[in-house]
Amino acid sequence: MTVPTSQAAPAPDATPNPVPDQMAALRGRAVWIFDLDNTLYPASCNLFAQVDRRINEFIAAHFNIGMDEARVRQKQFFREYGTTLRGLMTEHDVDPVAYMDYVHDIDVTGVQPSALLADALGRLPGRKIIHTNGSVRHAENVAGRLGILDRFDAVFDIAAGGYVPKPDPRPYGMLVERYGVAPADACMVEDIARNLAPAHALGMTTVWVRGEQEYEKAGVGAGVHIDHTVDDLPSWLAAVAGL
Repeated sequence: MTVPTSQAAPAPDATPNPVPDQMAALRGRAVWIFDLDNTLYPASCNLFAQVDRRINEFIAAHFNIGMDEARVRQKQFFREYGTTLRGLMTEHDVDPVAYMDYVHDIDVTGVQPSALLADALGRLPGRKIIHTNGSVRHAENVAGRLGILDRFDAVFDIAAGGYVPKPDPRPYGMLVERYGVAPADACMVEDIARNLAPAHALGMTTVWVRGEQEYEKAGVGAGVHIDHTVDDLPSWLAAVAGL
């Protein structure tokens, strides 16, 4: 999904860090909404590789097929439905709880605690919410490892959104309604550019944590409205927070 805009999204090699007055404006946002994977921790942790492998193991076991065929099916589901789980539920009535429990049973010790991120989140006023296509259990596991779990007021996971994944606009609306969010006074941070389109459509400020994978960059410069692009989220948030 893309959202037309008269203001072009910055190119991937742009340097759109906000000037000080923009930082001050961001500092006053009433709500901060963060994606989890490859956003609150760097993609270099390669944590999602474990999840990806477990997804393929689940598919292989469920359909009694080899891992190569399972990988092909997984990619097809992801492309067509936004998440593998959505495809499995829609086409094969897979139990989402069993799926999520299996794929998120991973080792998070590769994620290093971030004192700077914790300090920045603690200094920023306003509520903080994790919005993830994963589970509450996974979010708490990772955020706990990062040392930032206590900085968040809520986790809005795939189950809370009726197992409808981002970037479908429906879970965004559900999050806004559940937590009484005024979109114009909210900021959403994501590593997948297309997932910011519904946030912008609602009136939120959007922040893209630049990713190098094709699925992360899809839509950049082609209609997905991005207000800010950052490479190092803890340092950027620290600057916004005035640290």
